[in-house]
Amino acid sequence: RAICLLRHPVNVGSSTAPGSIQIIIPQKQVQRHNDIYVCCMGQTNMVTPKDWYVALVSTTVETDNPENEIRPGLALLEPIYQKFVTVADLYEPIDDGTTSKLFITSSYDATTHFESTCLDILDVYRRYMGEPFDFSKVTRGLDVDDNQDGAH
Repeated sequence: RAICLLRHPVNVGSSTAPGSIQIIIPQKQVQRHNDIYVCCMGQTNMVTPKDWYVALVSTTVETDNPENEIRPGLALLEPIYQKFVTVADLYEPIDDGTTSKLFITSSYDATTHFESTCLDILDVYRRYMGEPFDFSKVTRGLDVDDNQDGAH
């Protein structure tokens, strides 16, 4: 995974992204077994000061040269002001927690859109509660301010 600081918005094709992007480079396009994920956010997301952007490029490591594996994603961000590259092991719980009563999530994977993380959380909820989360019981809309409806 690389965390990159940029002083410019990301160019996507013939246009410039308006402050945030999510790109998935398909594995077959870059002759890999895993996709490459690129995410960039800026001031419009309230993540950085004006004229600064933070980008993430990640994938699942397949070789002994992890930074080279994300080069197609890094190329989309050039020029990069500062780059921080890390490699992290992925962990999964060794049991489902129903006997041990330890309900543990898996490590974050390479995806930058958190879909697998959300699914993991729903799975932990199901194992802990004994039933799936019922979204129909959520009565509060996304447009409700935290201080409305009595929440503190």
